[in-house]
Amino acid sequence: MSIIYRYRHDDEEDERLPLRELDIHPDLLQILEELGIIEIREETILPRQLQRVYRLLRLKQTGVNLPGAAIILDLLERIEDLQSEIDRLSSH
Repeated sequence: MSIIYRYRHDDEEDERLPLRELDIHPDLLQILEELGIIEIREETILPRQLQRVYRLLRLKQTGVNLPGAAIILDLLERIEDLQSEIDRLSSH
């Protein structure tokens, strides 16, 4: 997981991570793309998508299947977005 630390705060849209540098099985990455969790372009993904993968894998370790983990991940991200919006509105 060292690569995720290196790119954790990077929001650059242009910088993409080569799949070959990730210690994740290529078949799993393909499944995650098919589920709509990540978008693979030219054998690369965006750093924020790598964060999604690791969050999903942590959910999977607790016994949740991949489609269930994808739904949970989506809901968690929506909650985070709503919290950010609440914080933004509260600051005004």
